[in-house]
Amino acid sequence: MQRLRKSYGLGEKVIDWFTSYLSNRKQQVRTTTSSSVPSAVLFGVSQGSVLGPILFLLYTADLLQLVKRHHLTPHAYADDTQICGHCQPSDADSLIQQVSVCTDEVSAWMNRLQLNPAKTEVGDAFVSPVTAARDLGVYIDAGVTMRIQVMFCSTAPDP
Repeated sequence: MQRLRKSYGLGEKVIDWFTSYLSNRKQQVRTTTSSSVPSAVLFGVSQGSVLGPILFLLYTADLLQLVKRHHLTPHAYADDTQICGHCQPSDADSLIQQVSVCTDEVSAWMNRLQLNPAKTEVGDAFVSPVTAARDLGVYIDAGVTMRIQVMFCSTAPDP
């Protein structure tokens, strides 16, 4: 609620509506022959709810801004976020440090969400300059115009 209030300036009536939706919820497990004792849901949004994805997007919008403040590029898909940057090969150590500092701030920002250390890494990979690259099925070439680029993308065979 704090994020909705601070980041989006929502008024108290709207905050009260969201609070009523998220408060006093219970969950239980049922099988064909028995069911567990209902227990209070203290955090999170009901899975499969209509508001869940919207609330998640509103919540994570600040995360994307945090990454951009570090002059890095966030790529978000569902609940996964990649933090990307580019540099000259001679500046790779500096970029790795920049991403590491950003990742520390992301971890602190996450509050009750957990950063998965098993899926978090800052690579020491060798970086070499390239004049063309393929990303998400789009071929990017520094030496062609947009018109040629679009024509190439629509006619290029899969590598």
